[in-house]
Amino acid sequence: MLSGKKILIGVTGSIAAYKAANLVRLFVKSGAEVKVVMTPSASEFISALTLATLSKNPVISSFTDGEKGEWNNHVELGLWADVYLVAPVTANSLSKMANGISDTLLVATYLSARSTVFIAPAMDLDMYQHSSTQKNLKILQQEQHVHVIEAEFGELASGLTGTGRMAEPETIYNVIDDFFNKDLPLSGKKVLVTAGPTHERIDPVRFIGNHSSGKMGVALAKRLQSNGAEVELILGPVAKSFDLSGINVTQVVSADEMYEKAMMLFSTTDVAVLAAAVADYKPTNVSDKKIKKTDSGLDIQLTMTPDIARSLGKVKRDDQCIVGFALETDNEIENATSKLKSKNFDMVVLNSLRDTGAGFGHDSNKVTIIRKDNKITEFELKSKEEVAKDIVDAIIEMIPAK
Repeated sequence: MLSGKKILIGVTGSIAAYKAANLVRLFVKSGAEVKVVMTPSASEFISALTLATLSKNPVISSFTDGEKGEWNNHVELGLWADVYLVAPVTANSLSKMANGISDTLLVATYLSARSTVFIAPAMDLDMYQHSSTQKNLKILQQEQHVHVIEAEFGELASGLTGTGRMAEPETIYNVIDDFFNKDLPLSGKKVLVTAGPTHERIDPVRFIGNHSSGKMGVALAKRLQSNGAEVELILGPVAKSFDLSGINVTQVVSADEMYEKAMMLFSTTDVAVLAAAVADYKPTNVSDKKIKKTDSGLDIQLTMTPDIARSLGKVKRDDQCIVGFALETDNEIENATSKLKSKNFDMVVLNSLRDTGAGFGHDSNKVTIIRKDNKITEFELKSKEEVAKDIVDAIIEMIPAK
């Protein structure tokens, strides 16, 4: 995905400029940092305020800031970007880019950009087909760092129908997403992650739960995403809010809800990482009213919750991987290895509550990874983000062998 990527969007004076709002929103939602540069004529079709609000950054359209008397440095702007996307680009701006006419900040930034540049033309069909426009497109396509996102066929602002419509924002987004992720080790892989605790209701105000913060599972989801995976995160009721941009998140409360969602998603999953601390038991009978305190005490009959790991292990195909977790207090390696075999895991991540700084609630963790081929790797105490890297690296190493 695009988390952490720096995307500079150039907007020129076309009716298609209104699509830039949705384009900015898509990139920001995916976790990218977005800045916008406009030509003066673009502001006649969409306001700088709209794009500044959506991008969360000031929009620049001229070489100087008249109010502050400051110069807008197009060189720094061009160097800042991981990708420079001009969408829409008009025939006028296209000609200036092809011939080095830098009378707008947008074109001057293009001439300074060292990153890959994508352009998405938008104009009427006769303008698009005109020999001068096609010549300018060919000039730009000869530049190794420039890619053209071809105009699409459809109804145009003139009322005519033909090729000249700017590609839809979703199409452009997918082109940029593919550009960043094509060489990532998990590109094209779908990964299911479970994280956090589950809460099993006793009555409207009480529940059975555990101390899981969800930090480890969320760190794994983010690391998997940064390696190109499409991540589905099933997240239990955690106290902390997380930045999960670009990750498909389903929030659940109970083990039953997590089980149903996991079973529904698993058939289209390449890898499942089961990091959630699922409650083993739930009350057999749930009161619809608050249970009053009495001197005689309270007995609660418990029933086992569905075993998500075992259920997924039973239906796992040969081309799927399951990574499980084992939190142990004694006979750690023996118990974790037994869990790996009984639940048909390909790998199990062992946590010991006897390790200081590891386990629930901490920002650090200390794990041992046990693979199906009996390979055991112990790691020192690290931050959960660093532990996530170790686990995901092990997943990447394991996948080609399947």
